[in-house]
Amino acid sequence: MELENNNVSTESEEEYFRKSYALELQKKRQQINDYQRGFNELEEERRQVNQQAIRTPGRRGEIIKKEEIEKEFARRYKENYNKRT
Repeated sequence: MELENNNVSTESEEEYFRKSYALELQKKRQQINDYQRGFNELEEERRQVNQQAIRTPGRRGEIIKKEEIEKEFARRYKENYNKRT
C-alpha cells in the first residue's frame, strides 16, 4: 500500500513539475524565423539543460525538461506556421 501511495505522489509531483516548467518556458522569448536576430532565451535554456544532462545523465528532471523544451519549440513553430496560412 505504501509503495502505491509513493508512486502516486511521485507521478503527481512529476506532473506538477512538467506543468510549471512548461509555463516557465512559455515566458521565454525566442526568434523563430530569423535565427540570427532577436531573442534566443529558449534556445539558451535548451543548451543549459543539455549541458546538465551530460554532467548528470539519466536524471528524470533533465529528461522532463528536454521533453518540455521540444514540445514548446514544436508549439511555437506550429503557431508560427498557422499564422502564415
